[in-house]
Amino acid sequence: MATPRAPLRFTEAVSATVSESTKSGFFFDFDGTIAPIMRDPAAVLPVAGAVERLRVLAELVGRVAVVSARPAAFLRDRFADVPHVSLFGLYGMQSVVDGRVRTEAEAGAWAPVIGRVAADAARDLPGEVLVEDKALLVALHYRAVPSLRGAVERWASAKAAELGLREQYGRMVVELRPPIECDKGTVVERETETLTRAWYFGDDLSDGRAFDVLRGREERDPAFLGVRVAVANGETGDELARRADFTIDAPEDTPAMLDHVIRAFPAAPYAG
Repeated sequence: MATPRAPLRFTEAVSATVSESTKSGFFFDFDGTIAPIMRDPAAVLPVAGAVERLRVLAELVGRVAVVSARPAAFLRDRFADVPHVSLFGLYGMQSVVDGRVRTEAEAGAWAPVIGRVAADAARDLPGEVLVEDKALLVALHYRAVPSLRGAVERWASAKAAELGLREQYGRMVVELRPPIECDKGTVVERETETLTRAWYFGDDLSDGRAFDVLRGREERDPAFLGVRVAVANGETGDELARRADFTIDAPEDTPAMLDHVIRAFPAAPYAG
């Protein structure tokens, strides 16, 4: 049985990362982590300084990536000026390769079903529920009227059972997606195979899978260091914070934490 790791100090995590920079990686959720949560998902932009910090990190470490429930095309637009940051959308069902969106074939086969779900949701649910059709995933947002949570969750559960879909609960949203083995954890597991250090920043329940992957890798490989950073919030953040090594208060604090990391590199091109 693996021995639990002693509590990690921030300076130790940074020093370990700098010492093996080419084998280190930083992975970020988008909404609620490096961007605010808003009622209109299409209007969301990264918080001030986030894009610049990711650009600098990409010059200092082996891998930087954004792993999100957003479509890959959306991420490509938001990070168009950061070519060396890998982008994984829709929980890894999509990625950006050489500027083009690539969709996993297994996921793509579910597009007609997801289209039907989006149409049914728009017809069946109250108008205050925002039905976001992401082609391979439907997000049902009830942020405008939180009292509709029960109705939305019951509808989503029934539809998932009917069509064999998976439910993903989040911050005032329920998502329905294909029943394939593709989530933030599977992306992080694959992308960290050759790394010895990996940081993951997240704020929501789906980010817990990435936390689990880092913890599991540490238990199997004593030379590996996983650093879990939770962005606090009053909706789903408490559960994630209990499993994190470090916690910050809001997406706007993420660039400041990254500044502390960047300044530790002797050849850092940017001092914050």
